[in-house]
Amino acid sequence: MIFGFLTRLRFLIFRKRRSELDEEIEFHLEQAITTRIVAGMDPAEARRQALIEFGGIEPTRERCERQRPGWWIGTVMQDVHYAFRGFIRNPLFTISVLVTLALGIGATTAVFSFVDRILFRPLPYADPGRIVSVGFVHPLERQEFVMGRFYVEWQKDQTPFSALAAQSTGSHNCDLVENDPTQLSCISFQASFLPLFGISPALGRNFLPEEDRPNGPNVVMISYGLWKGHYNGDPHILDRMINVDGNPARVVGVLPRDFQFPTLEAADIVSPFALNPAVQQKVNGGFGYPERVFARLKPGVSVAQAYAQMQPLFNDDLKWFPPSAKSETRLSVRTLRDREMQEARPIAWVLFGFVLAVLLIACANVAGLMMARGARRQRELAVRSAIGASRGRLIRQALTEAFVLSFAGSVAGLAIAQALVMVFVRLAPNGIPFISKAHVDLRIAVFTALVSCLCGVIFGLATALQKPGLAALNTKSSMSRSHAFLRSGLVTAQIAVSIILLAGAALLLRSFTKIEEQNLGMQTGGVLTVNVALPWWRYNTNQKVMDFYLRLESSLRRLPGTRAVGLTDSIPPGGWQDGFRFSDVHLQGKPPIPPGTGGTVVGRSVTPDYFRALNIPILRGRNFADQDRIGEERELILSRLLAERLFPGEDPIGKRFLPGAHVSGAGAIVVGVADNVKNGGLTEQSDPEMYTLLRSAPDNWGGNHLMVIVDSAMPLAAIEPWVRSEVSSIDHTIPVEMEPLNQSLNRLADRPRFLTTLLGFFALTGLVLAVVGLYGLIAFMTTQRTHEIGVRIALGATRANILRLIANDGLRMVLVGLAIGLGTALAVSRMLKTLLFQVSVYDPLTYIVAPLLLSLVALVAILIPARAGTRVEPAVTLRAE
Repeated sequence: MIFGFLTRLRFLIFRKRRSELDEEIEFHLEQAITTRIVAGMDPAEARRQALIEFGGIEPTRERCERQRPGWWIGTVMQDVHYAFRGFIRNPLFTISVLVTLALGIGATTAVFSFVDRILFRPLPYADPGRIVSVGFVHPLERQEFVMGRFYVEWQKDQTPFSALAAQSTGSHNCDLVENDPTQLSCISFQASFLPLFGISPALGRNFLPEEDRPNGPNVVMISYGLWKGHYNGDPHILDRMINVDGNPARVVGVLPRDFQFPTLEAADIVSPFALNPAVQQKVNGGFGYPERVFARLKPGVSVAQAYAQMQPLFNDDLKWFPPSAKSETRLSVRTLRDREMQEARPIAWVLFGFVLAVLLIACANVAGLMMARGARRQRELAVRSAIGASRGRLIRQALTEAFVLSFAGSVAGLAIAQALVMVFVRLAPNGIPFISKAHVDLRIAVFTALVSCLCGVIFGLATALQKPGLAALNTKSSMSRSHAFLRSGLVTAQIAVSIILLAGAALLLRSFTKIEEQNLGMQTGGVLTVNVALPWWRYNTNQKVMDFYLRLESSLRRLPGTRAVGLTDSIPPGGWQDGFRFSDVHLQGKPPIPPGTGGTVVGRSVTPDYFRALNIPILRGRNFADQDRIGEERELILSRLLAERLFPGEDPIGKRFLPGAHVSGAGAIVVGVADNVKNGGLTEQSDPEMYTLLRSAPDNWGGNHLMVIVDSAMPLAAIEPWVRSEVSSIDHTIPVEMEPLNQSLNRLADRPRFLTTLLGFFALTGLVLAVVGLYGLIAFMTTQRTHEIGVRIALGATRANILRLIANDGLRMVLVGLAIGLGTALAVSRMLKTLLFQVSVYDPLTYIVAPLLLSLVALVAILIPARAGTRVEPAVTLRAE
């Protein structure tokens, strides 16, 4: 063992000495060849004579490597070793490249982790490309739905699908009644639902067919989160009896950890749909309850073919619709990905485009740095070429250096990407599909590796194609006209891409400013919203519901500092709201409104203090009064927009009409006109609105979920405990959710705020990279022209002349880049149209401010190195040359 160790140590010492000897021979050989070439000798003859001078001995390493199999591996390792030595000798260049690459690759990887899940990654179902969402589409319902009666017929008569499954239209609140009652979200689906999606429970089984029938056994499945959180992952959860809404139910299964409903809703407890075909044909006006229906296409059947095959069934069903609804109802058959990603897809493509632009700027920046470094190494490359290095060997060395840098940049980029993903997930609002599940996994790492290879090829070729000339042997560094033009072109391209990013970010910033500054038509400060959902299994009559809310309203009015307490079924601008078609309105003494005209009318049930709590002005007539709540007359208040549409040029006060299915008989009487309120969310167009009074009669209190609005002069944080205490004094088992109205409005603005912040970050990153590239080029060009500047100053040029001379080159690149970038930005900004609010894609202010900002920053980047060039001392420069 000792002998072997000594032998190995001797071999290592010998190899090190031989390596040092080879380097010394190569150094003297290089000097000998260079001296002969400078003296005018042909390079080949110079090399031959230099080898004769050294005894005809080629460097030992080269000769040995070429004689053994796989010698190229050692050569590549030599290139890598040489690259590392060069990077260590020039740390400023190395750090600049690595930081630039890390930013570009890190940002690209982080965004791709989101975009991949929205645009490219398969949905978490078996063969998801064949799963479709099918149903009717109507202005009052944004997603596909099918009434129960028609679904029963479709199950028997449809031909394009191998399977159909229905789910309830949405989750609803339910109570888990145990030692500590908990309000959860519940949903129901058919027993065929999980098999259609190719999903098996993580624990237990699916619903059995006999359980998915009316009056079947009361069984449920629970979510993985509820099982782990509430039941601590109890392995004996199966067959356990739990109390849901006052009824015992047996747990038969636990849904998988990553299971997601195709509607992208969350639910804690799932019960069988228990579809009853006979009942479905009788309830809800003869059409049954609405459902979400999903289907699996038969092999070989496309979405278009399925649509065509379902059209006859749809036409038959349409005959049962009211005449006013026929023109506004259509059939929809679309892939599940289209349904889930319809709102997120434009955002994903815009983000992806922005981050790819940042990556291009980063690659162009690194390419410029590599070319500048290559220009400084012209003499070194010329010498290597003169002593026998082939053109391919020099290209390989350049590509090796590029790939080493790109690999190191990708490793740093992955670390930055992981940090950015964590920040983005924390900042991201709810409602963007899958963004909370984004993380850097193997798939993302492979993408990063491909991006780094692409970057290595791009900026590696920029230096590999620089062919050294013999003239470089007699100079320190140089850059040919073609290389200077290429590097100037790269900087111009960076400026062009940067102005595109700035213009896009500025448009979104302008849009977000419009969103926040718009007039909502109501006050939001000092208003507390109280969300109280009554369990239907205990509050199972309208009388019980009315008694609870009237008691709560009365007790909250007595709180100190309370100015008004209003009740409503929804709160603008983004809360759930009822509605009906404008064409369903029937005016006394006037002809019917043509079907399909006027769009939607929002219907909202309120108490008299609703308008005072939100400070909504009553423009004409009067507000609801407390005595109206006990009268027989049905009163209405119209929004100004609805009054102008229904009664143009007339006084609407005292007019009667039947607004859809809301009233019957003599209709309702208009007692007032309120100012318009934003009711379609922050970015959608507002609809006309009609307010009905929540009267003190049980038939007006059919819902179990009302919102309470408290306008208080006291700090909201101070009255929240009092509100909670008042609710508890009535029923201590009812959970209460409270939030200042300002906070809920800010949450509605989360998505545009997040997108604006994200794109602004990328635009700023691109601007910094582009300006750094411009600064580097001007500094390099100034260094290259040191001798020229010295001569000009010696001949009488002033420092202002020199400053103008250097700055003109930079300003020329900036102006050309701005012209190209603005033209391109005007062309591609149409992609942002769906993301803008009250801002044109050709907004003049944006296309004035963005170029000015970039020009000012670029001017600073130009003047700093240009000013340094004016300090050249001609005597020192000329003596050095």
